Formats: sequence, C-alpha cells, structure tokens
Amino acid sequence: AVNPRTKKLEIMHQVPVHDAEHALRAQGAENPDIIGSEASREAFAAYVARRFVLAVDGKETSADYVGSEIAGGSLWVYQELPAPGPGTPITVNSQILTDMWASQMNRVNIGHGSSVTTLIFTAGTAAQDAVLPA
Repeated sequence: AVNPRTKKLEIMHQVPVHDAEHALRAQGAENPDIIGSEASREAFAAYVARRFVLAVDGKETSADYVGSEIAGGSLWVYQELPAPGPGTPITVNSQILTDMWASQMNRVNIGHGSSVTTLIFTAGTAAQDAVLPA
C-alpha cells in the first residue's frame, strides 16, 4: 500500500519463523535463529529480496530494505520504494518459499481498505500485473 504521509509504496512480507529458518538451512546456514539473531533476519531479508520481484511501469525495480520484526510467531520483513502515481501498472512475482515447498502459495495484496487486489503465486507462476488504486 502507498503511505500518503511518506509517499512510499510499503511492502510487508509475513513469514512463519520456522519456515524462514528452514529456508536459511536449505541455503547452507548453520543453526539459523530468526528470533535471536539479527544476522539470520538479515539473511532471510536478502532471500526475500531475491524471490520477490517488482516492476513499476515496465521497469524492474529493487525495493529498499527497511527492517524486520518478530510478531506472534511470524517474521515481518519491510521494504519500500518511492510511490508511483495512482493507476500506475505494476508487475509482481512472489516466489518466496516456493523453492522449498511445491505446495507453497503466496498471496500479494495490492492496495488498502476496500480497494485491494489479491494476486496468488505458486511455484513457477508467471509474474502478474496489477494497478495501484487511486
């Protein structure tokens, strides 16, 4: 969603802590500890950045990493980028954890309030288009 105060497109990823640690182990990390280790959280955030691809108005862009936090058994990873204008086409591909589990399903909600578009991704799903609401 776009934060009208900061004029940034805010991206929030919610992943169960156990799944995040499993992904890090699969990448060769020894004893990842998402709750107790900032380095583990940073490593998982880098994984998220590689597996979540966003293009704005046809141009692939990288979102800036803002931070992460643990809440209720989940790791939240926050990213942001300058907000494109309302009606700007965006293309999304969320393949987070689809390399771990064939049945992984990722939901990406674009917008806020009553103006939300939901895109669903599984392993191998092509990028999907949406438009930022006004």
